[in-house]
Amino acid sequence: MILIDGVPFSKHSSSTSQGVDILLALLENPILVSASNSLKATPVRKFSVPDDSSPESSKWIYLFQREYATVDPAFVDFVGTDEATTCVGVAIRNLENGMISVAHMDSPKIVEMGLSQMLSLLVDDSLETEFDVHLIGGFEEVSPQHANGSVVSESDEDLDGYSFPLCSKIVHTLWSREEKFHIRTTCVLGHNTKRDCDENTYPIFNGFVVETASGTVIPACFDRSSRCPDEIVRRIRVSVSYEDTSLNGKLLETYETNTDCFKIAPCCWTLRQYQIASALQHYSDSEILSICSTSPTAEGPDFVDNLRRQWNYLIEHPHWTETFPKKQPRAFSRSADRSWKRCC
Repeated sequence: MILIDGVPFSKHSSSTSQGVDILLALLENPILVSASNSLKATPVRKFSVPDDSSPESSKWIYLFQREYATVDPAFVDFVGTDEATTCVGVAIRNLENGMISVAHMDSPKIVEMGLSQMLSLLVDDSLETEFDVHLIGGFEEVSPQHANGSVVSESDEDLDGYSFPLCSKIVHTLWSREEKFHIRTTCVLGHNTKRDCDENTYPIFNGFVVETASGTVIPACFDRSSRCPDEIVRRIRVSVSYEDTSLNGKLLETYETNTDCFKIAPCCWTLRQYQIASALQHYSDSEILSICSTSPTAEGPDFVDNLRRQWNYLIEHPHWTETFPKKQPRAFSRSADRSWKRCC
């Protein structure tokens, strides 16, 4: 069930529309339009690991594509993600206890199971629990001849990109569930789109965080030092997960809520991945963008470099058991200075 400003949202949606009607109505809702405008007026918070070990530094959880985490405000100050272009970030907050789950969703195929995973630690036995929901990300993937500056500029027949089907699936699934979801933010698609002088489109925001104490959503970006722990291995795990049938339809879990620790489950890569990495390293940056991105013109400046670093790791460590000895997970806990230290 979806609620807007405390009122149940009753927009009719047929089984064939798969949430298109709901999504279009939400994008036009004046309360949500105002919320998106307020978010766009909020300065972007930049996250970086400080050079010194300041005790005042914040504790945050960072999520890569297809990952999710449920956090306890007692342990974590912020939880968020970035590097999203056609992906959508979803934040769900339990209004009773303040627990928050955030996911970086990249495909309609993971939405139903992914939302169930997110809610598994947020929902008690009663369906009376209510949640705040924020949707941020995705943008209008339109050609210049179709762009006209409106929230949704294409006809239904032209909505065949990546962002629109993903957003549509998310809102349809929320609408279909029995829990009560108060939609607070829908800064997606046209609300998250900017244009250059040639009318090419780009996302306004690539990331956000939730401040756990208040539930406030803030635009955010992270530098390489703050996308931790185990950045490269987690990036590789995302890539190889698409060929792991046991993970079909699921988000990737790396963070343990009750212990405030990361545990990266073993993942295996094969000779095929090694060969692909070796071949792709010889392509130019523009070719890599064209081959590997759903939105080549909208990627961040470090997109290609991040891919090359992953491929270098695979080439240097062709056997996955070197990374996961005895097929055991890689675990990280917070040290006294709040940085992550590997414990096994």
